[in-house]
Amino acid sequence: MDSLQLATRLAQVLDKKKATEVKVLKVRDLTVLTDYFVIASGSSSTQVKALAEEAEFQLEQQGAKPLRTEGYDSKSWILLDYGTVIVHVFYPEARDFYDLEHLWADAEECQVDLEAGGDEAAQQ
Repeated sequence: MDSLQLATRLAQVLDKKKATEVKVLKVRDLTVLTDYFVIASGSSSTQVKALAEEAEFQLEQQGAKPLRTEGYDSKSWILLDYGTVIVHVFYPEARDFYDLEHLWADAEECQVDLEAGGDEAAQQ
């Protein structure tokens, strides 16, 4: 699975679990850290944790494990680092505070098919 397919699959899992404002940002040309950010919100700290756990579980079923995770204790911002894709699952107030979309405003937002099986994506 290439990095865009991985980002798309993660976005689909989060959307299916009822995350809000799911976005995929292509940051490959802006940083050496990763290729894509997947950003999503949960409506409560419990949902933020459940979203991150579901993403980890579903991707592990496909053979992908995060290299590192952070934020499970606070449950206001959980980060899953898959190397070429970094997932940010936020509580709404934390998302507003850190405002990654503004910080990475030069990133290209990828339009992904949240309904598909995980292998299809189209970029703007």
